[in-house]
Amino acid sequence: MSGIVVLAALALAAAGCTTATSTREPAGESVATRAYEIVPCPSPNIAGAPSLDFPTGTVCGYLTVPEDRAKRDGRMIKVFAARVPSRSPNPQPDPVVWLAGGPGGAGSFQAAQLTEQGLNADRDVIFFDQRGTHHSQPRLSCPEYEDYDAKAISLPFSAPSTTAGDVAAVRTCRDRLTAAGWDLSAYNTAENSADIADLRVAMGIDQWNVYGVSYGTKLALSLLRDHPQGIRSMVLDSVSPPADNIAQTWWQAPASSFAAIFAACAAQPACAAAYPNLQADFFATVNRLTTTPLVVQSEDPYSGAPLTVTVDGFSLAYAVIQASERGDASGVPKMITETARGGSDEIVAALLALQGSPDFAGLAGDALAFSVFCGEHADLTTEDAALATAKAALPQFPDQVLRLQPKQGRLFAECPAWDVEPRPAASAPTRSDQPVLIIEGRFDAATAPQWVDIVRPGLPRSQYVEFPFTGHSVLGRSECAMTITTAFLDDPDRPLDGTCAAAQTLTFTTG
Repeated sequence: MSGIVVLAALALAAAGCTTATSTREPAGESVATRAYEIVPCPSPNIAGAPSLDFPTGTVCGYLTVPEDRAKRDGRMIKVFAARVPSRSPNPQPDPVVWLAGGPGGAGSFQAAQLTEQGLNADRDVIFFDQRGTHHSQPRLSCPEYEDYDAKAISLPFSAPSTTAGDVAAVRTCRDRLTAAGWDLSAYNTAENSADIADLRVAMGIDQWNVYGVSYGTKLALSLLRDHPQGIRSMVLDSVSPPADNIAQTWWQAPASSFAAIFAACAAQPACAAAYPNLQADFFATVNRLTTTPLVVQSEDPYSGAPLTVTVDGFSLAYAVIQASERGDASGVPKMITETARGGSDEIVAALLALQGSPDFAGLAGDALAFSVFCGEHADLTTEDAALATAKAALPQFPDQVLRLQPKQGRLFAECPAWDVEPRPAASAPTRSDQPVLIIEGRFDAATAPQWVDIVRPGLPRSQYVEFPFTGHSVLGRSECAMTITTAFLDDPDRPLDGTCAAAQTLTFTTG
């Protein structure tokens, strides 16, 4: 989009007008008009977080789409998209569309951060809120589930009684949303990708570049498979392949992350000397805490009220997973070793840091998360199959921990309560000759680097760059990642120089 068109769009926003329409015929529908309606950008974007407000010049709007494209006269919903203008006075004509992870995350969460870091240097960037998330209408969150999840820090995570309370909260949310008339089965990857395809046409974009992170990579690959029109190039950051049933294979990601962290520590003389038994200490402590959880009295990081923190084996594993995901695993060896020796300061601090502020409760699109994880994953496998795969990846872990999912926790208990339609077609692989950049962190504990091998055979024009000390969601972790991404967008077929990624360093804390 040129600067002139941006100004025109802003004028339309002030006048409350609508802009481009589409007559593309989505699958299963007669020809229908799609209108992208320009609206004033939400202000604030997220209450209490002024740093996340939309950048100056952002154009916001809504696209009206069917909740379920198979129902001709069904309910219509709205998906939100914000177009941040390029910093360049002469931007490239093909914008980037950002597909957030989760599922249940929203592109609008990251608009300020990623444009501040330069993603819009040469191109407009469109931040898309997937159906059911943040500014899209409806936003289908589960405060019942989020509230219980926050309180569960005081409970043994893997205890049957904790699972029972979690499932009750999930069922309460589902009952409330279905009583309001929402079709939870329609919040799925196929409808999500059709929304994005409609958005491109409605915004009058001939070609764009698709950036997906985490679940956004599954969504991007589904878009490339089912709606390839107009896709110039694609970036996949932390790959979750459609053809991989993450509910069955999820522990492969933490297993490879743990191994990479242990190897990196052993390769640093100071870390190896400080923590000579790191791997053995970790596995022994996970098993010990599963049998005998550590109970510590602390205080709520927001209210200051007294708070009991219960650390079981899953809690320790999860703290390590989250440390690598959040981009800094430097303190992991120290935390593991202190906990192994009976200490609690490091592990409790790590778990408290994961407690979300109550001011931001209800922002996640929980319905999209449950419907995707259940209908497209857990409902297509079994708990026993998942346990077998997990035991092959982490034979040192107790079954009580491995029966949980490392990120989504209790899917095999929650999904019968959520009760959505299974969707086997969502697992179809993607084959395309479009240029694709794949970036991955070796410490990624959410999507395993080995899963890249699942998608590359179907993407003959793909290039792969691995970041040795980075966890989940690579872009924004370093200037190098942005440099590689923008170089690819400028010329998707030019061989990339990954030297800056290989030159990354990390020093583990030993004091």
